[in-house]
Amino acid sequence: MSTATVSLARDVLPEPRESDSTVVGMGELLVAVPDDETELPCRVQDPDLWFAESPGELQRAKQLCETCPIMAACLAGALARREPWGVWGGEIFERGTVIAKKRPRGRPRKADRPVIAANDNAAVAGKGAAA
Repeated sequence: MSTATVSLARDVLPEPRESDSTVVGMGELLVAVPDDETELPCRVQDPDLWFAESPGELQRAKQLCETCPIMAACLAGALARREPWGVWGGEIFERGTVIAKKRPRGRPRKADRPVIAANDNAAVAGKGAAA
């Protein structure tokens, strides 16, 4: 992570609350698992899935979280720590807030284009050639 990214994140996100003794760190969260044989989705699946750029991959991570025994504690900890991004406790975080779903990259169209049938398209092309 570059220094510019870290400073940008510090500018965008509020400072964590030092006085809050209920903040659950990742270490405490993983220690809270009943036993080492409990297969948490984030431990057995590709870790990059929880921080993917693709909306589809993030949805897959959310689905995997639904079976996790510490899902509620994970979400509470992420909210308390103000996690900047990723899937935590079955929710997608972006810029420190929970979002319903991630949009794909790119800009949406300004307006819907009219649908042109194949026959109309050939006619339009023919008019341009005749002029």
